[in-house]
Amino acid sequence: MAAVGTLSRFVRLSSFVGKSRRLIFNRIQRRGIASCIDPSLGLTDEQKEFQKVAFDFAANEMAPHMAEWDEKEIFPVECMRKAAQLGFGGIYTQPEVGGSGLSRLDTSVIFEALSTGCVSTTAYISIHNMCNWMIDTFGNTEQRERYCPDLCTMDKLASYCLTEPGAGSDAASLLTTAQLKGDHYVLNGSKAFISGGGDTDVYVVMCRTGGKGAKGISCVVVEKGTPGLGFGKKEKKVGWNSQPTRAVIFEDCAVPVTNRLGAEGQGFSIAMKGLNGGRINIASCSLGAAHACVQLARDHLCVRKQFGEPLSSNQFLQFKLAEMATKLVASRLLVREAAHALQENRPDAVALCSMAKLFATDECFTICNQALQMHGGYGYLKDYAVQQFVRDIRVHQILEGTNEVMRLIIARDLLMDS
Repeated sequence: MAAVGTLSRFVRLSSFVGKSRRLIFNRIQRRGIASCIDPSLGLTDEQKEFQKVAFDFAANEMAPHMAEWDEKEIFPVECMRKAAQLGFGGIYTQPEVGGSGLSRLDTSVIFEALSTGCVSTTAYISIHNMCNWMIDTFGNTEQRERYCPDLCTMDKLASYCLTEPGAGSDAASLLTTAQLKGDHYVLNGSKAFISGGGDTDVYVVMCRTGGKGAKGISCVVVEKGTPGLGFGKKEKKVGWNSQPTRAVIFEDCAVPVTNRLGAEGQGFSIAMKGLNGGRINIASCSLGAAHACVQLARDHLCVRKQFGEPLSSNQFLQFKLAEMATKLVASRLLVREAAHALQENRPDAVALCSMAKLFATDECFTICNQALQMHGGYGYLKDYAVQQFVRDIRVHQILEGTNEVMRLIIARDLLMDS
């Protein structure tokens, strides 16, 4: 029933009007989506409605501003709050605290569609959703009611704080400490590469309350404005420029014990469970970029002429386009299978989430990069959207666990019983 209620809200709020100046949607809307790469294939009628709303929002509210947000490094808070009115601020958060209560597959479908309008902004929304879900899932009633409703509307924004300057892939070695003093934890240390850092309101922080290793890590929620909470300089990045990235610094930052999610020592498990979904989310964002780039490449081949013939008549380029489309569909199928596995809490879920993240982010970057190559010199101009898709999804092979770490997780799963 929750999904049906959310569906009617999606449909009711989906009448957006706007003129897209972005080349991608002008072309896509004229030519349509080739049936062999149609992302709606296999979806239920309800999922197709969610997807349509997300595509419309991407075309009308995101794509016209994508280049400007990138160039001027604008964090489009008001646009994201419009997205939250459609249920995109808490897609898989429970309805009783303001969420949409949708499945992991529904979530993947939505993020893929939104990313066709702006990968960077959608990727931040996906991180925000992950934080919201972590509080909803591991928080107590008071914590859920305190934080989740404002996160679902995106009146408040969230950041995920795991990575440190000396603890990236080896997250269990993190050094940020949380010393218990009375009814507060006193945090000291720093987090690196935090999406939204400094501009967001709620920080879901992994910190060390016990001894070495994963069992000594706990999870606490730190609110912006807490004394001792500070931020580094805004990082200059290759892509993902519509979301700020800063270090988050704790200097004798006192946080109430009541802000801890779960029990002491449960933090690493909470972090990893959040990342399983985060890996599907970020892979879905890569799918959206690749889907847009396949269509951009197809349309460019049809209109660009060389040696008196359209590029679409060149068999080498036809083969390349076919390979791109095949990689896109294969990536999408794997991501959606991983989403099913995570939703059902299957024993293969962790490995499949890792496979999906590894395969989709690698292959989708290859697709986008090939689309840029097909555009020739035009692809390197910022007037063309393809270069921004390339820049924005390159980091997906690094974050939410590097693709090297994904290989380790998959190999360990294969060798576990050997």
